[in-house]
Amino acid sequence: MMVLIVKFLIAHIIGDFVLQPDSWVKDKAINKHKSKFLYLHGLVHFIALLVLFQFNWYFLPYFIIIVISHLVIDLIKISLEGKINTRWLFFADQILHVIIIGAVVYFKEPYKLDVDIFYSKTSLLFILALLLISFVSAIIMKMVMSKWNLEEDNSEDSLKSAGKYIGILERLFVFSFILLNQWSAIGLLIAAKSVFRFGDLSRAKDRKLTEYILIGTLISFGLAIAIGLSFKFLLQFVKE
Repeated sequence: MMVLIVKFLIAHIIGDFVLQPDSWVKDKAINKHKSKFLYLHGLVHFIALLVLFQFNWYFLPYFIIIVISHLVIDLIKISLEGKINTRWLFFADQILHVIIIGAVVYFKEPYKLDVDIFYSKTSLLFILALLLISFVSAIIMKMVMSKWNLEEDNSEDSLKSAGKYIGILERLFVFSFILLNQWSAIGLLIAAKSVFRFGDLSRAKDRKLTEYILIGTLISFGLAIAIGLSFKFLLQFVKE
């Protein structure tokens, strides 16, 4: 079963990401079902499947189902462009393709999805840690840092909510490094962040900004380390 899933996914990635030039995407968006590149796109998927399955014609019906469903999903996506947020449309498109692949594999080799694993003590503890690392810590950071209001911090030059997402990502990295016992990597992450913020910190008048950034960084890393160590400590009590 796993081999089938991997082969189908590789073919999907090759067809959708590796061998689909931007010119094809633009032509499909303009001409929709009349675009020759839409069907050439399907042919690429078909050839990729044939090669990966070593020209085993036994799987031909499955190839046809996947290719046709892929083209239908692509046409639906094209027709909805401009009406639905592009990012959501992209992810919905990819999820549908994966669902079709999962259904085809299930038809060939029935499998059972064990959803109980998501309700195990370890999984629930892990989900709790992720929520604390991301959303809860972001709110704590916002509340603590709201004590200081810097003009630089209110600049419209920065991306919307960029600081929030950068903080979440850096805490997720720290959490992962702790789980992997790679403490040195945390030091490298701090150093990398310092390099990127060097331009801000090097301005002559920015002592307040420097202190602001350092406080925010230390609180963010401190929260991530505390949650990571707590998770590892509690994990030994909940293993089943």
